[in-house]
Amino acid sequence: MLSLVIAEASLELVPKELQHHNSVVSHARKMGKRPSEILLDNSWHFGAMKGIKNEIKRGRPDLVHFCLLEACTIPLYFEDEVSVYVHTLDDKVIIVEPGVHLPKSYHRFAGLMEKLFAERVIKSDGQKLLEIKNMTFSDLIDKIKPENVIGLASEGTESSYHDAAATCTSESCLVVGAFPKGDFSDSVKKRIDSLLSVDANPLEAHVVIARVLYEYEKTVFM
Repeated sequence: MLSLVIAEASLELVPKELQHHNSVVSHARKMGKRPSEILLDNSWHFGAMKGIKNEIKRGRPDLVHFCLLEACTIPLYFEDEVSVYVHTLDDKVIIVEPGVHLPKSYHRFAGLMEKLFAERVIKSDGQKLLEIKNMTFSDLIDKIKPENVIGLASEGTESSYHDAAATCTSESCLVVGAFPKGDFSDSVKKRIDSLLSVDANPLEAHVVIARVLYEYEKTVFM
């Protein structure tokens, strides 16, 4: 089946060096959790994040939520024609099992991700739904073993949603970044075979995912 990797995703717990900042402590107290147990979120932790490494690509877990909702609420996913992975900026990989119904509410999604980071596996009735592992992007590509890796980014070669989808087969891996600003890192780019730009406008990742997967879906079901 087609593999979708949501790469360098802006999804992480508050790092140790920020856990004593007032904005983090205050937010954690409101959530009834320790600072080390909550997601780094620019909406709440803007002051704490100023000047941290890779600042422009961090603190937007909501972008990952949007991307996952687009990928996991379509016929392609429910008919087991696409596998979904989230690779984070700090080299963790979330494996989304088939048929998972993710929360539509961001608040519930954030709680689920915090639980996943703490417990490493989420199960329901003994069935694994989500699992997180320490894994680089390159390691993930080696695990998937696709016949080609297609990245979508504004800096890529000019293409279209239809043409990008047409290059995908059931053995391909499609890569879309889920970070607010910036480009793929060199370590990600070197594993991408074709880097394509599917729109003249710099659209958000979830929009690109929705449109390209729909075009690919038509080649499978129509």
